[in-house]
Amino acid sequence: MDKKIFRLALPNIITNITVPLLGMIDIAIAGRLGSAVYIGAIALGANIFNMIYWNFGFLRMSSSGFASQALGARNFPEVMNAFIRSLAIGLGAGMLIILLQYPLGILAASLIQSGPESIEHVMTYFRIVVWGAPAVLGMYAFKGWFIGMQNARIPMIVAILNNLLNIILSVLFVFGFGMKIEGIALGTTLSQVISLMVAAGFWWKYYRRLRKYIRKETIWDRQAIRQYFRVNSDIFVRTFLLTLVTTFFTFASSGMGETILAVNALLMQFFMLFSYFMDGFAYAGEALTGRFYGAKNREYLQWMIRRIFFWGLIVSLAAVIIYMLFPDPILHIMTNDLDIIEHTKDFMFWTVLIPVVGFAAFLWDGIFIGATASAEMRNAMILSSAVFFACYFLMTPLWGNNGLWLSFILYLFVRGVTQTLWAKNALRFEGRKVERRFGTKNG
Repeated sequence: MDKKIFRLALPNIITNITVPLLGMIDIAIAGRLGSAVYIGAIALGANIFNMIYWNFGFLRMSSSGFASQALGARNFPEVMNAFIRSLAIGLGAGMLIILLQYPLGILAASLIQSGPESIEHVMTYFRIVVWGAPAVLGMYAFKGWFIGMQNARIPMIVAILNNLLNIILSVLFVFGFGMKIEGIALGTTLSQVISLMVAAGFWWKYYRRLRKYIRKETIWDRQAIRQYFRVNSDIFVRTFLLTLVTTFFTFASSGMGETILAVNALLMQFFMLFSYFMDGFAYAGEALTGRFYGAKNREYLQWMIRRIFFWGLIVSLAAVIIYMLFPDPILHIMTNDLDIIEHTKDFMFWTVLIPVVGFAAFLWDGIFIGATASAEMRNAMILSSAVFFACYFLMTPLWGNNGLWLSFILYLFVRGVTQTLWAKNALRFEGRKVERRFGTKNG
């Protein structure tokens, strides 16, 4: 079982680790443009698109869940249906975002509490990066489907290419052509479009044989579409709240001044680094849960859950050690502003808590997605988000930025606890609960 987990987890870890590293590179580039305003502008600009794109996370999640279950059941027409539905909706939603870019930009600008210079830079970033929306959402569909097909290698190659292109192009435009925020934004957009074309090429090379299983009359079957949107509506609510919390965190930081905004932008890179690393195991759990769930293999499902939590705990403890022993080198990679680094150290202890309280939430998300147990995942997010906002409004007036971070830590903790309590009920086969306790099979 460990071999199955790592065959999927390692490529996904490599894939995901490039994303926070890219964020660090973008902030590192912005951090050398001569003002902390650029760091905050990149953080705010990225969060605007997180706020938009994460709401469409259901495209990747449902594509993975439905495809892996169909693969486990050897239902290849439904494998293709899952892919076509997600890709069509993703590309269409991306085009809609481009058409609505003007009102979306006005709404985003109205939420920023920083000064006019910061808002101007954020809007410059937004107006360029928005043109990559169809490519980003199209990639969600491709990535989820590849993972559902137990293939983590192709998403890894595409992600590495995307991020290498992004870094190379951003550095070229900023330091080669003398551009500033515009160069970072242009590098991001071009790399997204090229990566979508590469993903489509991989699909054509390795999976075009599955075209023979396309059944046009079943793609938009009414019952199947109802099930698709039932699961996706739950995932949408969950992802909307996740996005709301994360985005609110950044905008709340902007209301505490340019220095705290820059500090929290740096600290959130520690969270993103851990989260994308842990998501590698979550994606493995997602693919394997869907496969075993679709095949109705209760014993292997329980065994996999036990092993994936074991490795998740090991990774979390390693992250704690690294964050405790090596904060300075990581901070110096992201910026050379010594004043910002010194201010950041005052809040570093919060980053050590992130792996301890947060790893269970990530792993259960992957398992629940694979089982399409969307209602339980949604309810856990509703409860944890309520805890976040209640703590924020109670504690931030007293503790300032420490109150904001306490709210975020409690939010992660409540997500993990509630999903653990609800897991047995969520993982059912045709209405029957899983009978054995997790981990009864010897590994």
